[in-house]
Amino acid sequence: MDLKQLTRKQKLFFEYIRDFYHDHGIWPTYREIADEFGFRSPNSVTQNLQALLKKGFLVKAEDGEYLLPEELSRQESGDDEGIPVRGIIAAGYLQEAVEANLGKITLKHLLPGLDKMYALRVSGYSMRDVGVMDGDFVLLMDDDVKDGDIGAVLYNGETSLKRIFYGPNGLRLEPANDAFSDIYIEPDIFEEVRVLGRYVGHVNRSGFYRKRPD
Repeated sequence: MDLKQLTRKQKLFFEYIRDFYHDHGIWPTYREIADEFGFRSPNSVTQNLQALLKKGFLVKAEDGEYLLPEELSRQESGDDEGIPVRGIIAAGYLQEAVEANLGKITLKHLLPGLDKMYALRVSGYSMRDVGVMDGDFVLLMDDDVKDGDIGAVLYNGETSLKRIFYGPNGLRLEPANDAFSDIYIEPDIFEEVRVLGRYVGHVNRSGFYRKRPD
């Protein structure tokens, strides 16, 4: 798209919407747009959207919602699945309901750092008291695991999900179930211990659960 087709104000309007979407994954609200440009009425927002639509910088979906062309491409390819955000609801005083297309909540919103995340299937009950049960899928972040964090460890070809404590000679792996004992790992010079990732949540048939606050 050639931004030279737009007036100066239309260019600023389009760039604001586009950059907001890229930064947040959703569209700004009509109120946010109006505040950004000093519009007194939502009609001014609509007029600018229609101008961009006519010039091909926006498109309309089958349900009549305004979209950036890249959004429509993702929807048509099936890469834009998510939970639709259909408007605004007040959490203070009663306010007039506002219906609008504000984009979708995707996995990237629910799981910050998605590109560094992977899952493992749990076998056993040693982490029962933090809600992780046999058969659950734990979500691990490929990130540093601090002392006392829950994480996955690989040692001598075996893995374990435990709360990890670092010592001068190795690791202490603490379960979250009194029926299990701590595991002490003190490898010799030829043995390798790898901390695979930091626990950030888990998934089972009941839904998605984030890591509980310590």
